[in-house]
Amino acid sequence: MRYIIIGAGAVGATIGGRLAEAGREVVLVARGAHAQALREDGLTLTTAQGTRVHRLPVATAPAELGELRPDDVLLLTVKTQDAVAALDTWGDAEVTGGGTAAQRLPVLCAQNGVEGERLALRRFERVYGVCVWLPSEFLQPGVVSALCAPLTGILHLGRAAGGSDALAGRIAADLEQAGFAAPVVDDVMRWKYAKLLGNLGNAIQATTGPKPGPAKAALLLRAIREAKDAYRAAGIEWASEAEQAAARDGKVDQPAGGAGAAGGGVRGGSSWQSLRRGTGSIEADYLNGEISLLGRLHGVPTPVNEVLRHAANILAREGLPPGSMPVADLTALADEAERRTKKA
Repeated sequence: MRYIIIGAGAVGATIGGRLAEAGREVVLVARGAHAQALREDGLTLTTAQGTRVHRLPVATAPAELGELRPDDVLLLTVKTQDAVAALDTWGDAEVTGGGTAAQRLPVLCAQNGVEGERLALRRFERVYGVCVWLPSEFLQPGVVSALCAPLTGILHLGRAAGGSDALAGRIAADLEQAGFAAPVVDDVMRWKYAKLLGNLGNAIQATTGPKPGPAKAALLLRAIREAKDAYRAAGIEWASEAEQAAARDGKVDQPAGGAGAAGGGVRGGSSWQSLRRGTGSIEADYLNGEISLLGRLHGVPTPVNEVLRHAANILAREGLPPGSMPVADLTALADEAERRTKKA
């Protein structure tokens, strides 16, 4: 199999680099300065095992690869706000022997949130979900770090519509040889809904900074309570904290300060990194916004998540750096939103 990593950022480049280290064939898909750096200087990937430079094929579009191969596996690792464009572009690519990628090739959605699978299922015949537990950092073109040990990350995978199959097992075997735990599960979306609860804090970290504190923890708990109420109203199940702890504990320990601690200081997760790189967009609409959506559909108030979504989008749209908002101000906005909701 050849793995085409569509979105070779923090998660995608780490998976791609580790698969290449294990002898698998990998293509990295990137754009702009990052694609140029990957082509000219290679991928500099730092893991707990050290720093390596990988000289891998790089593409910005399917046409650069010619017809895709019947044994290609598409790994979608772009942020969800970029998923439609990527799925449309790669779904229309022709495959040797006839048909398009959307008709013939599997696509694995290795993204935060739960919308990527739904977007893919509208376009692709064979869609797999991947629940990503892979703290990693991408702040400089061509340079990525993922410092967890003893495993680089944990990637639960299964068919997005439920169940598993032989292909999932083969992909899992490749991932495990590359330094990941890759449990194949029949209920991968249940794991992704559980992961989403923690990702509700991405907006808090992005807007107020990555340094933890009691005020931030309290705000996250409020967002999680809303999410669980919305899940219950929608009849959505999620993996328990005990299940998640059993899957992770002692397997993906991070250095103090997070994935980028080797570079000095406390570093943040994917949304914080988006603001730090000045991308102009952030995935809050598909994290906190997923809870807002469920709340509106099922009559559950979600004012805290709506405030977090809105604040993160403002910082991204205005090009403001991460940590621009004091946590007291963000909390005050959430308090006021809750008061308005109760009066309505």
